[in-house]
Amino acid sequence: MTRRSALGAAAAGAGGVLAAAAAGEPAQAQAPAPAKTPLTQADELPTFRFPLGEQKPVTHDGGYFREASVLEFPASENIAGVLVNLAPGGIRELHWHANAAEWAYVIGGHCRVTASDPAGHCEVLDFAAGDVWYFPRGHGHCIQAYGDGECQFIEVFDNGHFSGFSTFSSTDWFAHTPPEILAKNFGVPASIFENFPKQEVFIGKGTEPGPLPVDPPFGSQASGPLTHRYRLEAQQPQTFAGGAINLASATEFPLSANMTGAVMRLKPGALREMHWHPNADEWQYYLKGRARMSVFGAKGRNRTFDYGPGDVGYVPLGYGHYIENVGEEDVVLVLVLNSGTYQEISATAWLAGNPPELLAANFGVPASVFAQFPKKSAFITAG
Repeated sequence: MTRRSALGAAAAGAGGVLAAAAAGEPAQAQAPAPAKTPLTQADELPTFRFPLGEQKPVTHDGGYFREASVLEFPASENIAGVLVNLAPGGIRELHWHANAAEWAYVIGGHCRVTASDPAGHCEVLDFAAGDVWYFPRGHGHCIQAYGDGECQFIEVFDNGHFSGFSTFSSTDWFAHTPPEILAKNFGVPASIFENFPKQEVFIGKGTEPGPLPVDPPFGSQASGPLTHRYRLEAQQPQTFAGGAINLASATEFPLSANMTGAVMRLKPGALREMHWHPNADEWQYYLKGRARMSVFGAKGRNRTFDYGPGDVGYVPLGYGHYIENVGEEDVVLVLVLNSGTYQEISATAWLAGNPPELLAANFGVPASVFAQFPKKSAFITAG
């Protein structure tokens, strides 16, 4: 069975339209329910909207960034995001993250990425709009823009307490290491390090990289068994009456073991149907259009927010929600979940899987009412 037919078959079941995304994965432990937090104990739900695009950028020689961690967006307890713009030649310097994996989607422009894993592989890849990268926690990496304009990408981290300011940077480390230790480590004279930066560069400015060699020297750019790149927009989208989605879980992008990402499009008036994710939080970045999301948090708590380009949305694990296109153009948004296994339960499939008599008793209406309800999940309904 092809991936496309598997997803189509899943749409007819009560398990949700994208249940097939998890079919090729071994069983994983369910994420434990979070301990008592303000989200579960507060009388009212917090805001689940953050205007990331309106935040003042942090600027450097080679580019700038805006971030949304739990400090700026308190509801986003388990996922953080950073919107980065690199000028041509701009280098997001060699660094790693000790407390989070990184999933990113290239919004526009071009960049070259190097990624090093614990086995000693160093993968060098070019990225364009629509491509995705994933760096497992602790993998060293570097990003450099090239081409006529800026490269913009949205980075998402599976830790809401992550901050760009807590990154482990090469220049910062070297600046705080005695030159004689650097000399002993690299087998070169200590004088070589006199002109190295004396503090963290973070985003520097360099010469644009040339074309990648067709046949790189042996051992210089050795890719590991799993690539850090996935061409998300080159994937055949799953289409529905009200829109489409390109999705990459660990099934499609094996290295991305802890995160699933997608780009979803909603036609005017369309509804991403009522559902919840039993194993993951959901983080959203809106690229285009006007959307409205409602989040249900039990005990009568429900909040609704409007979103536009540059906004971030967040849905805690297990919270019911839906997204509606309330504008006159398509809504396009990036979705990221902090699990490599995609799971959802839609309200439509949930009801369809229960006997009409039970539904009648549950809702206090005649069983005949439910004969009018759909028998399978629509995922995205038409307006």
